[in-house]
Amino acid sequence: MQELFTPIKETWIYRVNPALKFVLFFLLLLIVLFQRNLPFVFHLTVLYGILLYGWSGYSWKKLSLFSIPMVLSFFSSALTMILFGKGVHVWWSWGLIKISEESIYHGLLLGCKTLCFGMISLTFLLTTRPIMLFYALMQQCRLTPKYAYSFIASIRLLPMVVEELKTRSDALKVRRVHFSGGIKGGYERLRMFMVPLFAQSIRRAQRVAVAMEAKRFQMNASRTYYYPTIYTKMDIVFLTVVAISLFSAYFFIGIIPYKI
Repeated sequence: MQELFTPIKETWIYRVNPALKFVLFFLLLLIVLFQRNLPFVFHLTVLYGILLYGWSGYSWKKLSLFSIPMVLSFFSSALTMILFGKGVHVWWSWGLIKISEESIYHGLLLGCKTLCFGMISLTFLLTTRPIMLFYALMQQCRLTPKYAYSFIASIRLLPMVVEELKTRSDALKVRRVHFSGGIKGGYERLRMFMVPLFAQSIRRAQRVAVAMEAKRFQMNASRTYYYPTIYTKMDIVFLTVVAISLFSAYFFIGIIPYKI
């Protein structure tokens, strides 16, 4: 699983401050969400695609695999709106299906928004390390350390849970435990796997809580950080690229002369 999310090379996007990247990507999502101009959203989709497929640092094979949910979401959302949307200028209808000029453009708009959401989210996910994100939120956005370190501890515990699940599965195979078929077998698997994992998770959570309390994470005193995060010239480059993308999308609106 870790190899799947390992890039071939770390591009300049990796060196952007994670807190700044998070804020800007969130603003870009809001811009796409409230935008109803199809040409503008279409050009944003192309530009975000260049950002993802050109500068994420991953191979085309992995990017193609990651893009499957986005493509499926695009076709499902667009076709649903096209086939069942409302419109005045009807091109073709049959039973519940009614394809109109308005439904086609609304479907394309919804599909492009879906692609934009997927590309922005995937770019942020693939080019940002979770640990550095929480360190940046603590240092640049003044996030309370007790909340940030709680999330960091949860992320660190996930590989342990996966390892325990594999160990439990191997132990049941060695003991030649067989499960029934159907719903009864599903219940048996749930009982044999989830109960021990749930108990171990409670023990770990209690140990982490005691450790954080011993290290005075409930206090609001200033703290030092093992990974300091600062603003660099890469942040200026990132801001410039985002600004150019927005202005370019607005400038090339005339290529698709239709406004919803």
